[in-house]
Amino acid sequence: MSTNYYLHKPSSTQCNHCGHDPESENNIIHIGKSSYGWCFALHVNPALGINTLEDWKAKWIEAGVQITNEYGDHITTQDMLSIITERDVFCEKGLEPERHKLDQYCLGNGEGSWDYMTGEFS
Repeated sequence: MSTNYYLHKPSSTQCNHCGHDPESENNIIHIGKSSYGWCFALHVNPALGINTLEDWKAKWIEAGVQITNEYGDHITTQDMLSIITERDVFCEKGLEPERHKLDQYCLGNGEGSWDYMTGEFS
């Protein structure tokens, strides 16, 4: 089982009359994916200045942003941090979560229970 997480930036282009936002797709950024038994796949995007967990944490505290999972549930910044950093709850007792192998998608292993990933997620 896996779950994707997203950051929603506030819109500055939303129509005051109908609510349509022509830039709505640009206002959603994929944070990463939680998969049972694995380190959190933290989505990095150097073009957006997101290279580390610390970069993500800075994005989470910007005014008006929200975090959701793929099911539309709102996630607090503290809960998002716990999902990324407290991975032992997804594994059998005493085992560490699996690391992603370094390749063109995994740019590196994080300082904790997350790996830095790039590319498309499903």
